[in-house]
Amino acid sequence: MQASRLLLFASNLLRHFMVAISSLRLPMPRISALLHTHNDARRLGRALQSLRPCDEVLVIDDCSDDDTVKIARENGATLKTAIPGVTSGVYAMDTSYEWVLCIRPNESLSDDLEAALFEWKDREPDECALCYKVPIREEDGGSWQERPPEIRLLNRQRINWIEELPGNQICDLTLSGHLLCFREP
Repeated sequence: MQASRLLLFASNLLRHFMVAISSLRLPMPRISALLHTHNDARRLGRALQSLRPCDEVLVIDDCSDDDTVKIARENGATLKTAIPGVTSGVYAMDTSYEWVLCIRPNESLSDDLEAALFEWKDREPDECALCYKVPIREEDGGSWQERPPEIRLLNRQRINWIEELPGNQICDLTLSGHLLCFREP
């Protein structure tokens, strides 16, 4: 009788311990999307609507005189005006989160890339990861052409860049899915 009570007590203790451990799970990493625009009203909406995995969208606008600013606001983006002489990469420091997804206004996430980003956010971040490449598919007339993967998701606290997109950093990790690059809006 004493052994069964001890076993029941140990079982309950283990169950409570497992519940406590599961509540200690690290918070998922957050992603800021960063886009630079100039008169991109015709194509910006598609890009912004594909950024569902991102927790923040920051649009840096370079004096657009079309509806770019209006479309960015309608899609919930945070908007900043580009400052003449400030290089594009510097604006990564204006994002709220350390992981930054860089895309252009004529690009959007494929469903597979969107799913890969949600899965990436759901797992514990790799402490050694600095960046991730993303495969590119570019519209070419009536077909799509595969392009080499480019670094598009990176930790802004560990990598600096000055151009609109990060350059050729050493990056061995690649996400699944594609970034779709459209020629026409």
